[in-house]
Amino acid sequence: MTLRLIDRIATLVRADAHGVVEALEERSLLLKQSLREAELALLEKRARLTALAEEEARGRSRAERCRAEIARLDEDVALALAGGREELARFAIRRLLPLRREVASLEREGAALEASRSALAEQIETQQGEFEQLRARVRARLARPVSADTSDEAFGPPLVDEAEVELELLRRRGATAEETQR
Repeated sequence: MTLRLIDRIATLVRADAHGVVEALEERSLLLKQSLREAELALLEKRARLTALAEEEARGRSRAERCRAEIARLDEDVALALAGGREELARFAIRRLLPLRREVASLEREGAALEASRSALAEQIETQQGEFEQLRARVRARLARPVSADTSDEAFGPPLVDEAEVELELLRRRGATAEETQR
């Protein structure tokens, strides 16, 4: 009977060893996938940062064009008033006032874009450092040989082999049976 029990335990250990290797392989795939997702998130934020910078540059360019037009219209108003042509001055002012409002709006938007861009740049810088640390931990973890001892504080609690659990359970049952027989 003892031999059959040992044979059954050996079979159980061999069968479960394949399951442990499979679980470890899946874990490495999950680690790689998490690393890729973190990298993609950083790339998306960098793309957003670039888009914000481009939008800010377009706003500055538009504001400069509006300021140039305002300067030209100011000259037109001054010339019209100097020549006594109030109707021409009114016409130029009608075009001038909306441009001033647009410049003010563009300056507010530019300030908001700059603040968003700065905050995003800081966030990217922080997350880049965290990503580099994560990448180093994942590479170190993946470089280790696959074994039943996979305890790693950075990746959660250690895995326990089911065969070990069964062996411990059998030992305790045997100890309990011996105590009751005494």
